[in-house]
Order: sequence, then structure tokens, then C-alpha cells
Amino acid sequence: MLEVDKILEKCGSFGRLQLIIVILTSLLNVILSLHYESEEIIFFVPRHWCADGLASGSAPPNTSSCKPLYSNLTIHSSCHKYKYETYMDFQSFVSETNWICKNGWRMNVGGSLYTVSSLLGTLVLGYMGDKVGRLPALILANLISMSGNFLTIFGTNLFTFCLFRLINGFATDTNYAMMYILLLEYIRPSLRTICLTITVGIFYCLGAISSPWVGLLLGTWRSFLLVSSLPLILVPFFYCIVPESVEWLISRRNYNKAVASLRRVAKINGVQIEDSVYEEFIANCKLVQQNTKIDPNLLDLFRTPRLRRIVLILAFDMAVISYCHFIAIRKLNRNWFSHFVWNSIQYTMILPSWLIALAFQDIIGRKALTSTSLICCCLFISITNIVLLDGASDTNRITTLQLMFLLTGICFCNVAFNTTCLYAVELLPTCLRGQGDAAVDTFARVIQLICAFFFNMSSISSPLPEIILAVLTSLAACLCLLLPETTNHTLPSSLEDSEELGIDEHWYTFPCIKKGM
Repeated sequence: MLEVDKILEKCGSFGRLQLIIVILTSLLNVILSLHYESEEIIFFVPRHWCADGLASGSAPPNTSSCKPLYSNLTIHSSCHKYKYETYMDFQSFVSETNWICKNGWRMNVGGSLYTVSSLLGTLVLGYMGDKVGRLPALILANLISMSGNFLTIFGTNLFTFCLFRLINGFATDTNYAMMYILLLEYIRPSLRTICLTITVGIFYCLGAISSPWVGLLLGTWRSFLLVSSLPLILVPFFYCIVPESVEWLISRRNYNKAVASLRRVAKINGVQIEDSVYEEFIANCKLVQQNTKIDPNLLDLFRTPRLRRIVLILAFDMAVISYCHFIAIRKLNRNWFSHFVWNSIQYTMILPSWLIALAFQDIIGRKALTSTSLICCCLFISITNIVLLDGASDTNRITTLQLMFLLTGICFCNVAFNTTCLYAVELLPTCLRGQGDAAVDTFARVIQLICAFFFNMSSISSPLPEIILAVLTSLAACLCLLLPETTNHTLPSSLEDSEELGIDEHWYTFPCIKKGM
């Protein structure tokens, strides 16, 4: 197995270059948290009612209404003018365009095109990340995101709105995933968890929690899109600061550029390396890569039983985690809070989930943490039905308990998601890491789209969604134990490396057991 970590350690195991990458990743996560939250904020539908013939000063209805409120019109009368109960005077896209009631289908069309585009774009840009490079894919994805969000400011008719949401959706996930992969390919194994805790657990969490309040402070959806999109113009300058991934260059057998990147890493870190060290490393790379496939594709991940099993387990686990998150969010009663408070609350669990990972991930290992967190997630989400008894008298106490259990369930769901994302990067070979990670993510997103069908089964039997959840999480937790352990392992470079990773391990092989032996 190629051990690029060793040559990177000679160039500075955690010097200025790695610190710069951590800072840039943290900055990008704050910006992207605003970008991802823009869907929830700018398309917020406030309480609304028909204003046709309504006398000024009339009391608004308790719920949203699409029909005229006065009685001399029939029930089939349509409304031509609406009033809104805005939150802190925030003007959303919906309250400006009146795309509600009979025009609500326009929002659904735009949302559907955004979703389809994101599924396609994740696969295309993931492929580009493996073929052209991590940095070009990162820059292109973020420029597409910036363009889509910025152009939406001017897209208030159906055609332009759908077109610009199509553009914006194309880069969703890849604009974050490429920087995530690049960070892990430059950070030594023992520091992966702590660096991700800083960049995602702290900075993405802070950005996601504050994004609704940034929107309220700015006052209008156009101002929010402007603030969330324009900072992405900084991403192309990453090309001038961060060298292309040495892991990726070696996997593409671009040895001259790999040496140039290594020299740049050493220079930034203030380390002097003899030319003979680079020559010896490249000679070793050529020797190891003699029998590896020159230009593999995504289908090669499914050609051998072991790699196929790894990819399918990762995809299934990610899909189950998506289902868990969907169930938890649907059970979290939005009527308890305003829309903006609710959006902040659900992201408060990001930091605790990463602190749990920081405490246990490198001790008990990836598969043990993923398996345990899946079971805990299912337990806390399902237990809310036990707490919410119809005959209970103390409604406030029940609401507090339900919120506590659901947030704890979301926390463990985040733990499972974070660990599985890291697991995917550490198990997939460098040559197919972008495509493989994109395929796993796309599968999970497709499952998330059909989750509503399972959730609606509660009309057949109230506990049925939880029963399905228990079965799926139990199966996913068991399948996790069949994956090889990757804690403190060098990232696999080729298909052969991924195939041989942990080949002599058992399902009960954990780092803490190895240390005790």
C-alpha cells in the first residue's frame, strides 16, 4: 500500500499548510451553512389569509386561509390579494411573489428541479473530482452555487426561477464534499477527528444556528441570498494557496506535479527536504503501482465481492441514517416555535455530536461508534411515542420530554452521519473517492425522497414508522460491524488497497481491543 502520509509527515505533519487548510475549510463551512439554509429561509411560507374585501383592522384568522373570509362569497371563490403575518418583518420570496394556494405548485416545480439537479450534479462533479482534480471540482462547484443563488435574486417568474434553482442544485453537496476530501487527504490519521470537530462541529454549527438570524437581520430574501452567495467568490483563490492533493496526483500517476505539490507543502511548512527523498518516494510509487489499474471507473467498485459489499453497506447505512433524520424532524413539532427558532434548534445538536465523536471515535473505532449511535438514535426517537401518552395530563412536561428525546435522537443521528461520511472517505480508494462518495450520497438522497411514504404509514398503524425504523437501524448497525476498521489507517490509494484493507480482521475487531492485547 502506498503510504503518502509518511512523505507528507517529512514535509510537515501538521504545519502551516495544514493549519491553513483547516482555516479555509472552517471559513467555507460558515459560508456554505448560509447557502444550505437559504432554502428554508427565503422560501419560508408565513401565515397568510385572503385580503379581498377585508376591512382594515380586521382580526386575522388563527390558521392560514386561501379563501375569502367574508360570507357573501361561495366556497369556490378565488382570492386575488393576500396578507401575511411576517416574523420580525422578514420578507420571504413567497410573501413577495404570492406563490401560495393556487400558485403553490410553482414552488413545488422549482423544488423538484433543484432536487433532480442535485442528484445529477453530485455524480457529475464527483466524477470530475477524480478525473480533473479536487481543487478544480471544488472551485467549479462553489462558483455554480454562487451563480445559482445570486441569479435567483432576479428569478421571480416561473421560467427563470426554475432555471436558477436548477443551476444552484447542481453543485449541492459537492461544494462541501471536495474540501472535506482535500482536508482528509492532507491531515495525518490521528488528527482527522479533531480537525473535523473544529471545521464542522464548531464552525458549520455556528453558521447553521446563526443563519436564520442573519436573514432576519437583513430583512429580505434578496439581501440574504446576496450575503450567502457573494463570499463564495473567495473560493477560486484557494487555488493560489492550497496545493492539489498529493494523494490524488499519485493515484493519477502524475509524479512531476506530485513532487511539485510536496515541495510546496515543505516550503510553506518551513521544512528542508533532500531531492533524494522525493526520488526515492516516486520510485516506490512506480513500483507499487505497476500492477494497479491505470484508469478505474465507478463500476470497478462493484466488480469484486469485498469492495461491492463495502460500498453497498455504506450506501445502506447512509440511507437508514437519512430515514432516521427524516422521522426525527417530522416528529419535532414546529408549532412549538417560530420557523426561525425551529431552524436554529435542530442544528444545535451538531456540536454535541462531534464532541461525542471526538471522545470515542478514535478509541472504540469507526464501526463501533456508527453501530452504537444508530441504535441510540432509534431508541430515543422511538421512545417519544411512549412519553406522549394520550391520557397524560401535564402537556408542558410532555412537550419538554418529547423535545429532549427528539434532540438526543437527532444528536446520535448526526454522530452516525458524521462517522459514516468519514468512513466512506477512509474506505474508498483515492482514485475513486469522489465518485464513490457521490454515489453513496446520491443513494441516501433518493431514499430520503421516498421516506414520506414510510412516515405516512402511521395512518395505518401509529407505531409502524418506528417499527420500520427499529428493523432498519438494527440491520444497519449489524452490517456496520462487517466493515473493516480504518482508525489511524493510511487512506487507500488504489482499488487493491481498499480490497486488502482490514482483510484479516473480524467483526469484533476494535482499536480499543487491539491496544489491550
